[in-house]
Amino acid sequence: QVQLVESGGGLVQAGESLRLSCGISGIAPVGNVAGWYRQPPGLERELVATITSDERTRYTDSVKGRFTISRDNAKNTVYLQMNSLKPEDTAVYYCTLGAFIGASYDAYYGWGQGTQVTVSS
Repeated sequence: QVQLVESGGGLVQAGESLRLSCGISGIAPVGNVAGWYRQPPGLERELVATITSDERTRYTDSVKGRFTISRDNAKNTVYLQMNSLKPEDTAVYYCTLGAFIGASYDAYYGWGQGTQVTVSS
């Protein structure tokens, strides 16, 4: 059983930065892939970024060059550094743990409770 707890959300102005953290407890499977999803108000949830256990990363196009996902395996923590934030980045952000099934990411090991990020214009 894996538990994930996000922190670091908040209210910022456009152009500012935030760093989200995700603490992972429990037994995380070897070779797991961590990911961040977000769900803007009234919209569907989307996958923002993933990072493998050997730190290979992927990003959705809208955040490339602005967001950086990283992980500290010794601290069992995953981060999402968000720079140059835009109002359209406003969403609840969820930390997840899973694996790639073929080319698709499946967050079947666990989800955090979510943290709100609000970017004002």
